[in-house]
Amino acid sequence: MSKSKTSFYCTACGSDLSKWAGQCPDCKAWNTVEEFRQASVPGGVVRKTGYAGSTGQQVTRLGDVSDQHVARVCVGINELDRVLGGGIVPGSVVLIGGDPGIGKSTLLLQVLAGLMSKLKCLYVSGEESLQQINMRAKRLGLDVTDLECLTETNVEQILAIADKQKPGLMIIDSIQTLYSDSVQSAPGSVSQVRDTAAGLVRYAKQMNCAVVLVGHVTKDGALAGPRILEHMVDAVLYFQSDEGSRYRVIRAFKNRFGAVNELGVFAMTGLGLKEVANPSAIFLSGHDKPAAGSVITVSREGTRPLLLELQALVDESHLANPRRVTIGLDHSRLSMLLAVMHRHAGISLGDQDVYANVVGGMRITETGSDLPLMLAILSSFRDRILSDKLVVFGEVGLSGEVRPVYNGEDRLKEALGMGFTSAIVPKANQPRKPIAGMKVTAVSSLDEAIAAAF
Repeated sequence: MSKSKTSFYCTACGSDLSKWAGQCPDCKAWNTVEEFRQASVPGGVVRKTGYAGSTGQQVTRLGDVSDQHVARVCVGINELDRVLGGGIVPGSVVLIGGDPGIGKSTLLLQVLAGLMSKLKCLYVSGEESLQQINMRAKRLGLDVTDLECLTETNVEQILAIADKQKPGLMIIDSIQTLYSDSVQSAPGSVSQVRDTAAGLVRYAKQMNCAVVLVGHVTKDGALAGPRILEHMVDAVLYFQSDEGSRYRVIRAFKNRFGAVNELGVFAMTGLGLKEVANPSAIFLSGHDKPAAGSVITVSREGTRPLLLELQALVDESHLANPRRVTIGLDHSRLSMLLAVMHRHAGISLGDQDVYANVVGGMRITETGSDLPLMLAILSSFRDRILSDKLVVFGEVGLSGEVRPVYNGEDRLKEALGMGFTSAIVPKANQPRKPIAGMKVTAVSSLDEAIAAAF
């Protein structure tokens, strides 16, 4: 008769605790400590959940390890290959999360349809029946008649079947529906997610099988379950979409085999997800004529420069505390930039409501959006229209200086390719050689930028 050991576990940082506490002593997060029971094998030895491999491993000098390049398997969808870093690496574990109905299962079924001719695939579903999967494939017009599917939620049964089938790619939809016989708790609990994920990761490393895990998200947009799940896998991808929008964005937040913060853009259609070859075009609104408060900037997402439109609306406030509203931008940074504008440009907006928005539902986290946002606010406040062929980027410091951003020339080349003819950039980002067809104005302070723009 196996015994169980009661432990406590922080869902935020993964720390093991001896007793329950309202606040985790390691990460200081509140109400994140949960109880779980971990089964023991006969003899009182706690079942291991690591994935380092079988016992008897030898210590190896790093210089003796072969540096032969690991061949990636391209999934055939360029946007997804870009986010993965060039394709799926054999033996890797990828976790993909997103809101319900955003298109996770649809995209993975399209991936399987393209990879079936390259390697053996196994689709494991714990949420849908085989009839539902078949209906989706027919609705999308995919030829997956030879796809091997399994509807099972017991991880021991899944691994036993996978050991016989020996697939090169296995998709688990989803990790929260799986359970292990060795853990006495409900599927989706901290202990079940932790144990089942560890078993799948261990299998992937030992059998050199690529595994894709689908993860549920909470109402806050974070992956449900213990945070250690993200540490165990090799790549974490998030499906994001603005409410009501047909566009989907896949962003890499972790990738051991490629660049993080890489971006892939898709459009949801009746036949599934289609790649967007030129994302910059969809994020630029089609104004019939130029409008005040609109400025185009070039944001850098991973290895890809994206042209985005920043819009600002400044209106007289009738409240004691004027509104400061941002969509797709940092709210605190907006307040800081308004203070810099007042101190170093003499422009006071203390009695004005300020609204800022990134067109297309994108979110900008880099500081290169400082200067275009300030010019958009000033354009709306003065009701002065900026040129629709002007692109702006640059960071603004607290002393009013305009600081450089990385990959300035790549941003300018992307803007030139989209038909922009003038640019306002930080002085340190001025191109070494003139760019044919584009007038570049380099500025070192906020005053110079305002003078150049207006």
